[in-house]
Amino acid sequence: MTDVSDLSERRSKQKSRIRQMLNTVRAEERLKLKGGEDAVAWVKEELCIGCDQCTIVCDDDAIELFATPLASPILNIDVNRKARVLREPCTGCKLCVLACPTDAIIMIER
Repeated sequence: MTDVSDLSERRSKQKSRIRQMLNTVRAEERLKLKGGEDAVAWVKEELCIGCDQCTIVCDDDAIELFATPLASPILNIDVNRKARVLREPCTGCKLCVLACPTDAIIMIER
């Protein structure tokens, strides 16, 4: 029969293995990201939650938040915020892509 301490140890090992696999996948995805002067960030509005993380990490002030009507009739919120990338000041550094918790920002060619 499995002991509680044995089960806890197995869970810990499994958790560590899964975390390592996820970090490997994330690292590979980050390497595939376009960037540099030939790329610019783009926001998928349907995925953006207006969390403001992208504007915090953007050193170029190339991202702004704007008010938009809420699409859900269930929630009673006056203003819903979404991010918008300004093409000219964007340098293609990819920081906003890495900071976005919902993967709403992608890099596209200029």
